[in-house]
Amino acid sequence: MREESGGAAATAASQPDSYQHLPYVKLKHPEWSKNASIYQINTRQFTPEGTFRAAEQQLPRLKELGVQILWLMPINPIGVKNRKGTLGSPYAVQDYYSVNPEFGTPDDLKRFVAAAHQRGMYVILGWVANHTAWDNVLVTEHPEWYARNRKGDLRPTPWAHWSDIIDLDYGHPELRKYMTDALKYWVKEADIDGYRCDVAGFVPIDFWNNARKELDAIKPVFMLAEWEARDLHEYAFDMTYAWTWYDDLRELTTGRKHDLDGLRGYYSWNESYYPQDIMRMTFVSNHDKNAWEGTEFEQFGAGLETAIVLSCVSKGIPLIYNGQEAGNNKRLKFFEKNPIAWKSHPNGELYKKLIALKTKNTALWNARWGARMIDVPNSAPKGVFSFVRQNEQDKVFAVINFSSKPQNVTFKDSLYHGKYTEYLSGEAAELDASSKVMLKPWGYQVFVK
Repeated sequence: MREESGGAAATAASQPDSYQHLPYVKLKHPEWSKNASIYQINTRQFTPEGTFRAAEQQLPRLKELGVQILWLMPINPIGVKNRKGTLGSPYAVQDYYSVNPEFGTPDDLKRFVAAAHQRGMYVILGWVANHTAWDNVLVTEHPEWYARNRKGDLRPTPWAHWSDIIDLDYGHPELRKYMTDALKYWVKEADIDGYRCDVAGFVPIDFWNNARKELDAIKPVFMLAEWEARDLHEYAFDMTYAWTWYDDLRELTTGRKHDLDGLRGYYSWNESYYPQDIMRMTFVSNHDKNAWEGTEFEQFGAGLETAIVLSCVSKGIPLIYNGQEAGNNKRLKFFEKNPIAWKSHPNGELYKKLIALKTKNTALWNARWGARMIDVPNSAPKGVFSFVRQNEQDKVFAVINFSSKPQNVTFKDSLYHGKYTEYLSGEAAELDASSKVMLKPWGYQVFVK
């Protein structure tokens, strides 16, 4: 028995790494993403001209808004064959190595990127790797790279309504190299800082893992996946979508749900299933939601401001879709010219204040740089969401009413005790066991220490 025990001990000693914790995330986030927020530009609708040159003139305003990552929707030429509408979808790419003349020239794109960099902002491009337009140059040059239906014909994505595109087949190593080289091309030629990758989960993860490695060899990049999955974070993507977060909030604010169980479930998964050192994009609108399901006003109603506040102070990176800061209340047409009507709006001021807080308050930073959310139980758990994020330097205590009723709330934990400034009103507050926080319907208070 002693010999067996000794043998087992020797085996364990010879394999010390077997029981060690290994970080799940193997990629390295660019340092500049630690406190970033993201802004989506639909170039066609962003200005009356719908060009990169015109968008460049808006950079001082975006700098003042406080956003750091600018996401341009796909900049490539749009297919003509089976096009939807007059101008077509930017996600029906005709040539991965060219710029859509509707937006300008390659030099115009380079100017835009350089001007953003001069202001301390970073630019990522929308990228469509899963499918192409029917008349993409590859259809002629490499028809073998395309997926086929049972008859052997080119086919759109199965079960989807995307009749203006056809799927690629990533079983071909040559296609993988072509697509990787195309991704690298824009980093080298235009000095862009990464990509937002359309339906990223429809493309094999091993392709993305390798592409990220080759991109990072050029410069540190930032990668956003239009998907919701932990596995994409290991080697390939800094950030994924928080679709579940959006759906849970919409159900709350529209009255489909009357308690916070779904939202609490999201944050439970976010902490327990996802690694700490990742980023998830929290949003109340984007190009898809706005065009096909409705504006943020339609989707969130009286709870819109409430949702915006949570998107900025909870764990995640907030997205502003162009026009939100102007209170845009129309569905921007997807296949036609339909410019945003720019004006000042309270939501723009709210975003500006919240992004300024996120940028400077280290507890609200992203991934490993920021602090976890810690639940603070309260006396109205079905309607009020309260939590603390704190580190050695900063502390934020957020109390948010996700109900149409006023709430007078007390708390059951000492974690929130202390002297604060309520950030949005500027009023001083001292909170202890006897404190009550009064909230209007859909009201919120963000206490900063």
